[in-house]
Amino acid sequence: MVVGYALVGIVLAGLFARLTRGIEIEPRRIARPASRFGLTKSQSIVARLSAVFALDAFGGALVVQSFVAYWFTVRYGVEPVLLGSIFFGANALAGFSALLASRIAARIGLINTMVFTHVPSNILLILVPLMPNLPLAIACLLARFSLSQMDIPTRQSYTMAIVSPDERSAAAGITGIARSAGSALAPIFSGVLLGAGGVWLSAPFILAGSLKLVYDYVLYRSFIEVKPPEELRSGGYKRT
Repeated sequence: MVVGYALVGIVLAGLFARLTRGIEIEPRRIARPASRFGLTKSQSIVARLSAVFALDAFGGALVVQSFVAYWFTVRYGVEPVLLGSIFFGANALAGFSALLASRIAARIGLINTMVFTHVPSNILLILVPLMPNLPLAIACLLARFSLSQMDIPTRQSYTMAIVSPDERSAAAGITGIARSAGSALAPIFSGVLLGAGGVWLSAPFILAGSLKLVYDYVLYRSFIEVKPPEELRSGGYKRT
């Protein structure tokens, strides 16, 4: 597996190396000087997005796949074969949900898609450890994954849409670093809760879901009026 992962990385490096400068914004189109971080008029909104994205990433990293596998093993004695099937199904549903995100966003808007799919996903995450038996816990987890990834392509699209073309690389880098920082801190807290054992073993699910619900609320309240140009031109979104 490790060798295969490395080979895929080499293939990706080769594909990226074949890209031309045509993927970049032409220098003559940049009409204003950039700041230290490559941002000018978008500094404030990118800073706000980075803050809420870091909170979301922190919450998500409290329940990474390795933790969930450990929890199922300790709580229900699940064997590795079943764990593999659970995560195969979860990741397949997550991939399918990401494909649906653009269709939903075209009808209700990017922010609405991010929030309205994320809220039930986070409620299901909180419910996983509260289920009375293994089949219901698995069902909650799979249902959660069927919704949890819809905010990823919409989040990326929204970030790129509300900043100027020449600021997109900087905005992607800054928000990406914010998410990485949030994700890096979370396992410390998960480890402490796992070490405590007992009722604390399930606490990361509840804490993660709660923090991500706070993220949804703040995101919606802060950015629902900040429309991407495409939604402004189309009157917000397509009505069916």
